[in-house]
Amino acid sequence: MSDRLLVGTRKGLFVLQAHGAGGWTLGEPHFTGEPVSMVLPDPRDGSLYAALNLGHFGVKLHRRHKGAGAWEECAVPVYPPQPDDATPANGSTDAAQADAPNPAPWTLQQIWSLETGGPDEPGVLWAGTIPGGLFRSGDGGDTWVLNRALWDRPERRAWMGGGYDAPGIHSVMVDPRDSRHVTVGVSCGGVWQTADGGASWRLSADGMEADYMPPEQRGEPNAQDPHRIVQCAANPEVLWAQHHCGIFRSTNGSERWQRIEAQPSSFGFAVAVHPHEPDTAWFVPAIKDQYRIPVDGQFVVTRTRDGGRTFERFSKGLPAAPAYDLVYRHGLAIDDSGTRLAMGSTTGGLWTSDDGGESWHLVSAHLPPVYCVRFG
Repeated sequence: MSDRLLVGTRKGLFVLQAHGAGGWTLGEPHFTGEPVSMVLPDPRDGSLYAALNLGHFGVKLHRRHKGAGAWEECAVPVYPPQPDDATPANGSTDAAQADAPNPAPWTLQQIWSLETGGPDEPGVLWAGTIPGGLFRSGDGGDTWVLNRALWDRPERRAWMGGGYDAPGIHSVMVDPRDSRHVTVGVSCGGVWQTADGGASWRLSADGMEADYMPPEQRGEPNAQDPHRIVQCAANPEVLWAQHHCGIFRSTNGSERWQRIEAQPSSFGFAVAVHPHEPDTAWFVPAIKDQYRIPVDGQFVVTRTRDGGRTFERFSKGLPAAPAYDLVYRHGLAIDDSGTRLAMGSTTGGLWTSDDGGESWHLVSAHLPPVYCVRFG
């Protein structure tokens, strides 16, 4: 089991160490008082990365090398100059494209996802951002390059915000079998895949359904709003998505998605998949749209172990009703063992489980709102 837990919050980054049976030591925060939107432990060299969203002062990225005591600021993704608003983002002169809505400003608003490249790619990092740019670094964050092959796709002109005003890339998955095969999730812009390291991309959200669209456009792959997508490490053909309109699962590498119904709700933001058992996944259900709170004030975690045919509900150790904790997209994590989970909420609660989510241990009830949790 992992013995270190990284917790990014609205007021800093907390690093916790495990001790004893289910116990955790909460250390002093790093970046005290500053919003930490994403953290990344790099198992290839032991480095840590922390992305900060400082509002008026912009987005910052910090790195700490293994064994180092201090953090150092490194580069952040930078968008190229934005063309004239009258020119479509892909340079097309097609009339339909020319009439398309103007894209969001080409200015970094947030680093929403950070992932390492494959073990055969030392120094390679991927960053998904708002407003919908995917960036690659080949030198551990010293420099970043916008992936123009995805950015220049004409479909991007139809991407829209889901939760934020601008669209964003919140999920980046590098296939452990082939580092050139990368899958990304866009809110709202569906699922995209590359098989050649980002040189070309294709939409891969067939089977997803957007209930908020007109009936004839519900299945439009580019209109989908996956909240979070995860991939099973042992069987990368299996992916799970917590979508705005339900739970979806693919067993053929995102070629096709199947909708899954669950109780008490199929809506939520977070999902985790067992690293060795592709049929096992966890969710944190809520009431969607204007409410975004647990159903009937019952804060529970659900788990399926049969590919979504049935679900179990777990609440042991979680707050009793009425409880209105909400878990963000990156607020649920599982370690490499498949039995230890961590979960942080918008109300500052942090819990861990050492038995696959069947019971939970309260680490702290008084943290700032939790944006992300990661084992490392």
